[in-house]
Amino acid sequence: MGFDQRKNYPLLKSHAIRLRKSGQSYREIRDAINVSKSTLSYWLKNIRLKQKHKERLYTKQVEILSRGSQSQKQRRKREVDEIIKKAEKEIRLPLSLAAYRLAGAFLYWAEGSKGKRFSLTNSDPHLILFVIRWIESIIKIPARNLKARLNIYPQQNEKEIKKFWSDVTGIPLNNFGKSYVKPFSKGYKKNNLYYGTIRVEIPKSTDIQYRIFGWIKCVLKKIDPEIKIKEHRWISLRKVSRPVNLPKETRP
Repeated sequence: MGFDQRKNYPLLKSHAIRLRKSGQSYREIRDAINVSKSTLSYWLKNIRLKQKHKERLYTKQVEILSRGSQSQKQRRKREVDEIIKKAEKEIRLPLSLAAYRLAGAFLYWAEGSKGKRFSLTNSDPHLILFVIRWIESIIKIPARNLKARLNIYPQQNEKEIKKFWSDVTGIPLNNFGKSYVKPFSKGYKKNNLYYGTIRVEIPKSTDIQYRIFGWIKCVLKKIDPEIKIKEHRWISLRKVSRPVNLPKETRP
C-alpha cells in the first residue's frame, strides 16, 4: 500500500476503527488522521455501523447534496460580481463626447431599425432611457418631441404600461401611437416582459439616420477593405434565388 514508515499505522488504524464505530464518516475520520482514502477503506471495510449512525450520516449527506448547487450558485455569483466590479474600474467617467456619441450610434446599429426613420425597440428600461438621453444630448431633440409605440400581451394593462414608459422616457402619453397586442399563444415564454417592449421613434429622421451611419462608417473604415475582399470571395452566396411564398392550398 505504500505506507509512510514515519507513521504509526497500527495506532492510526485502531483510532480510525474507534471513530468509525462511533458513527464518524470517512471524511470526518480522514480529517482526524492523515491517511489515504484507499487505506481507510481497507481498514474499515468490515466495520458495520449502528442504525442510528447510518441515519445521521444519511441525513448529513442529503444536507450536503441539497446545499451543493446553492453553494455553487453563490460562489459563481461572487465571481461574477468581482468581474463586474473590476470591469467598472476600466471605464473612466464621464465619457468623452466622442465615446458617448459612438456608444449610442453602435447601439442603434445593433438594435435600431434600418427603415425610413430612426426607431429603436427594446424592453430594457435602462437601454431605453440611455437612448432617450443620448438623443437629447447628441441629436438635440427633446423627449417631448419623440413618438412611441408599445408591443404588449393581451393580459397586460396597456394604460398602466404606457404610464410606466412615459414616466421612464419623458415622452408624453399623447405621443404614444396605437399599441400592438400580441394574440394569445399556447407556447411558453421563458422571459416575462413585464413592461412589454417600446419602440422609440424620431419623426422625419431619415437624415439623422445617415448622420449616425456616417459616424459608424468612420470607425469601420479601417476594416472595410478587408470585408469587401471577403464578400467578393464569397459572392456566390448572393446568387441564391429568393424563396417564393406559396398559397396554403398548394403547399405539400
